Amino acid sequence: MPIAVVRAETYYTPPPPAPADAWAEVPAAERVWRWYEIRMGRRVTPPDETVDDVYFARINQNRWISDCSCGSAAVVSPADPRYACTECGWGWASLVFPADVAAVEASLAGLKPVLRNWWHPDDPANPDRPVDPVPDPGPLSEEA
Repeated sequence: MPIAVVRAETYYTPPPPAPADAWAEVPAAERVWRWYEIRMGRRVTPPDETVDDVYFARINQNRWISDCSCGSAAVVSPADPRYACTECGWGWASLVFPADVAAVEASLAGLKPVLRNWWHPDDPANPDRPVDPVPDPGPLSEEA
């Protein structure tokens, strides 16, 4: 059985002795807040507001993640395409996933999980994004 790409709903799970399905009703994007609160040992509150920012989801070493402009990141899910940063508290931003998530995941299935990386082709941070061609300046004048 191939190893599936990790999503928020399978990464952020309740700690023992809570039942594995204790967070089943928590939307995938909000699970990080429960998980973070438990790990930090302090109360954290997700933001109430939605912001105009849009982030691109990407696969990094077999995990769907989103990066925040503050430098933090979290595991995300195409089942709930939004992200709010637990570090800086920035509001709920929309996430852009590929049109065919299953096809992207399947295209990486033959690789070891640590080598499974994918960037959205429209993501400005994509290191493999094609460079826009430089326009030809035309003939240069020989006049000085």
